[in-house]
Amino acid sequence: MSPEPRAFTILVADDSEDAAESLAMLLEFEGHTVEVAHDGTSALVAAERLRPQVVVLDIGMPGLSGYEVATRLRATDWGRRVLIVAATGWGHDDDRRRALEAGFDRHLTKPMDATAFAASLGEWVDEAARRTGR
Repeated sequence: MSPEPRAFTILVADDSEDAAESLAMLLEFEGHTVEVAHDGTSALVAAERLRPQVVVLDIGMPGLSGYEVATRLRATDWGRRVLIVAATGWGHDDDRRRALEAGFDRHLTKPMDATAFAASLGEWVDEAARRTGR
């Protein structure tokens, strides 16, 4: 018997409204609570208020880049425990390296398989929990 799916609080930040809303709809359908932001500054404000378990960030956003948002999230006490996933069109090796350095746990290149993403969340959250010892 497979384990019961878990619901998470998720922040999706992407300057492409269609991409952000589509992913949010799928995640909500899966039972998650989702909020959407369309720029880096709004993403930081929303994350501070929500304290999500998962943050999905586009890297190339106006205001603050996803790299900057991830770095600032990791600098907070609660942000060290968050699963941070890059969902970006930037897929070169250097982009992946920079994402890891900024504190991302995962780097997914668009177009991403949103269904596979949703199916992997529980496992990824558990990995992040083991990494941070929570």
